[in-house]
Amino acid sequence: MHHKPHLPQKPRARCGRAFAWRRKWQRCWHEVRYCSERCRREARRRAAAS
Repeated sequence: MHHKPHLPQKPRARCGRAFAWRRKWQRCWHEVRYCSERCRREARRRAAAS
């Protein structure tokens, strides 16, 4: 029995693809917008280019 399919998901701010809840985000899940530092950097780079 796997529990991962039942975890909450939300879309990434940069590309819109879904990413799943992680234990390290349990206290701030409502604030998380990016799945990784790379995703955050790409979003800033894309905003600066526009």
